[in-house]
Amino acid sequence: MAEPEHGRWKPKSNPWAIAASVALAAFMEVLDTSIANVALPHIAGSLGASTNQGTWVLTSYLVSNAVVLPIGAWASSVIGRRNFFQLCIVIFTVASFLCGIAPSLEALLIFRVLQGVGGGGLQPMAQAIMADSFDEKRRGLAFALYGLVAVLAPSIGPTLGGWITDSYSWRWIFYINLPVGVLALVLVQRLVQDPPWIKADPKSARRLDYVGLGLLTIAMAGLQIALDKGEENDWFASTFIRVFAAMFVAGITGLIVWELKHKNPIINLRLFKYRNFAICCFLMMLVGGVLNAATVLQPQFLQSLLGYNATNAGEALTMGGLALVVVMPAAGVATGRFSARILAALGFAFFAGAFYYSSTHVNLGMSFGFASWLRVLQVLPIPFAFIAITNAAYIGLPREASNQVAGLINFARNIGGSIFIAVTGALVTNRSMFHQARLQEYMNYANPQFVEYTRGLSRALGGGPEGTYAAQAAIYQDLLRQAGMQGYQDVYRLLAWMACGMVPLAFLLKKKRPGEAPAGDIAIH
Repeated sequence: MAEPEHGRWKPKSNPWAIAASVALAAFMEVLDTSIANVALPHIAGSLGASTNQGTWVLTSYLVSNAVVLPIGAWASSVIGRRNFFQLCIVIFTVASFLCGIAPSLEALLIFRVLQGVGGGGLQPMAQAIMADSFDEKRRGLAFALYGLVAVLAPSIGPTLGGWITDSYSWRWIFYINLPVGVLALVLVQRLVQDPPWIKADPKSARRLDYVGLGLLTIAMAGLQIALDKGEENDWFASTFIRVFAAMFVAGITGLIVWELKHKNPIINLRLFKYRNFAICCFLMMLVGGVLNAATVLQPQFLQSLLGYNATNAGEALTMGGLALVVVMPAAGVATGRFSARILAALGFAFFAGAFYYSSTHVNLGMSFGFASWLRVLQVLPIPFAFIAITNAAYIGLPREASNQVAGLINFARNIGGSIFIAVTGALVTNRSMFHQARLQEYMNYANPQFVEYTRGLSRALGGGPEGTYAAQAAIYQDLLRQAGMQGYQDVYRLLAWMACGMVPLAFLLKKKRPGEAPAGDIAIH
């Protein structure tokens, strides 16, 4: 197909119809990564498994998903991008049905691996299709829609999952993917087409980088299992965790060495030679980390310390999702008018302010309304950083690299999310124990205030030895909650300082605004 004037190919269908179609499929996949979290106890109980065994439902999906994420460019070169995208929708939808009817935990884990394989291609290919369907100046608006998918879905997933599980059955969190998958498949078939520079070559399947794929699988399995099971197994005190951590180090080291030397690598690491793209991947890893950590920390705080159930804790995130619907389009417009470095730095600065405010205001008496307000503050900066970095990743790279760019930038975001969720969870536990030890120093009968408070509470609880024991137990429970609150405050403060450090990193990006220079000015070998 010949390209039109100005050398710019345009799809036959309306770009916004295309964007909505691929976003629908991506939304289904992103939602599925969080919707199952709150249903794990129900899944484990109904299948006769322990809660710890049930967590493999998440881990198995994340491992296979992480392996497929960066290899979409190769798969697209074999069968075409649209065909690969449709294949991923079919695999994900069929696997969702199989998960819903799974008779045992073992069967469910196998089907979740299959579902992860299908889901791994949906996010990056949706982003790549959007990138090629819009010109550089309007790409930011398209990525605003993609940002809603990537950010909004994890926010509503726990609430929706909790409601479905409580009202119906955990199996319906998988069945709801069926009509969405069918609709997405029909829309993609009718609207999406491959640009002329993406040509399917079935012969390239014979040149599959089997060694690279194997090393990638080893690395991602080691990383995800070590992160997901680390706190449960006391991290590096466990031989189990040390083995999988060593798998990751060996796998990723071997992968980097092999891919840089291989003629047809499954992941084109040579893209990282270009400063803007390398910086964008690093920043997106941090954005994904901060986003996912914030999404997990607040519901945990509300459930563990304020007594919320899973559904109510998820509902406290809803206002943040509504705020994103308003702010995302505005951020998309701003991306076409201001340089990415300015918008990203602004977003990180807002991140720092929001998390510092959270560190000083989360408390054991805060209301549902205030918790919702904190969530709004935490998500408002996301669109500016997310869209700006996503858009900047394509600047200066040839259009033929869009599949690789999308795969790697999403890979970085997901890996950052996994790392931050694990690390912040461990830090909350560690800092809570630190504050618990400090507070316990004041719980002794050499402290007059402690003695007086215990006596007063004991009298209020009936007096006598039983009243004293009840008073001591109540005081200790208050101490644990206070220590836990201070642990969360410390982690929020750490995220604030980390966001401050990201501000100067944003200024390492190129000064060019999207649209000032056409893609394709750099060749990749």
